[in-house]
Amino acid sequence: MAQFSLKGMGVALITPFRRDKSIDYEAFDRLLDSLISGGADFLVVLGTTAETPTLTAGEKREVMRFVKEKNAGRLPLILGLGSNDTMGLVRDLKSRNLDGFSAILSVVPYYNKPSQEGIYCHYAALAQASPLPLVLYNVPGRVGVNMSAETTLRLAADFPGKIIGIKEASGNLSQMDEIIKRKPADFQVISGDDGMTFPLMTLGAVGVISVIGNAYPREFSRMVHLCLEGNFKDALPIHHSFTELFRLLFVDGNPAGVKCALHNMGMIANELRLPLVPTRVSTNEKIHEIVRRLSEAASSR
Repeated sequence: MAQFSLKGMGVALITPFRRDKSIDYEAFDRLLDSLISGGADFLVVLGTTAETPTLTAGEKREVMRFVKEKNAGRLPLILGLGSNDTMGLVRDLKSRNLDGFSAILSVVPYYNKPSQEGIYCHYAALAQASPLPLVLYNVPGRVGVNMSAETTLRLAADFPGKIIGIKEASGNLSQMDEIIKRKPADFQVISGDDGMTFPLMTLGAVGVISVIGNAYPREFSRMVHLCLEGNFKDALPIHHSFTELFRLLFVDGNPAGVKCALHNMGMIANELRLPLVPTRVSTNEKIHEIVRRLSEAASSR
C-alpha cells in the first residue's frame, strides 16, 4: 500500500456547537460537504481546532464515526491523538479502533516540558506502538517547548515509514528550512500556520494543515496547489488576499476566529465551549467586513 501523502491542503476540522453547547451535526454535515466539494486534500479529525479537550470520550467516538460515515472514503482522514502521558497514549494507540484513518497527528507533549531526549523517546515509543504512520506536530506556543530541528531529523531518520512527516508551527523559518534541507527524501514537511504556508512552500514544504480552509477551502487549496506546481507568481495574490484574515482568525484564539468567520458566512452558530469564548465585538466586525469583501470579490469573478 502506498504511503499516505501530506501534499496539499488538509483541514483541521472545527466542531460546530448549538446554543446549548451540544454538537451540531447538521452544521457539521454542511461543513463536510463544503470541504469535500471545495478541494480539501485530507481532513484532520479531533485536532486542537476541534476543541478536543472539551469533548467527552463518547463525543470523540461519535465525531470519528460521523466524519468517517459522511466522508465515505472520499478523502484521507488523519486522527489527532496526543498526550503528555506517553504510556497512556501507547495503550490508547494499541486499543483504539483506527479503521478508516490513514495516519495519526500527535503533538509534542504539553505542560511537562520534556527535554529533547524526552521528546525523542516519546515519539519513538509511539512509532513502535502505532498501527498507523505518525505525523509529528511541533507547536511550542501551545505546548511550552520547541522540538528542535535536530530532534525532528533524528526521528525522521530512525523511523522511516513510521514517522512520515511534521506539521511545523514553530514560526521559526530558519528551523523549518533546516529540516527541509536535511530531511530524508520521503519525510514531508507541512505548515501548521496558514500565514506561513506560502513562504514555507517556497522553501520546499508540501502543504498545510489549515484552519482558514474550514471557511475558504476552494481558494486556499488553489493557492497550495499552485505552490506545488511551482507557480508562486499566481499563488502570491491569493496569499495576500488573506493576509489580514490570517491575523484576525487568531487574535482572540483558535478556533474562535474561524468560527466567527463561518458564522458570518451562515454556516454555523458562533458557539464555543469554555474556557474558550467567541471573538470580541471589534474582531467580529472586522472579520464580518472581510467576509463580505471576499464574497463580493468571488461574485464578481
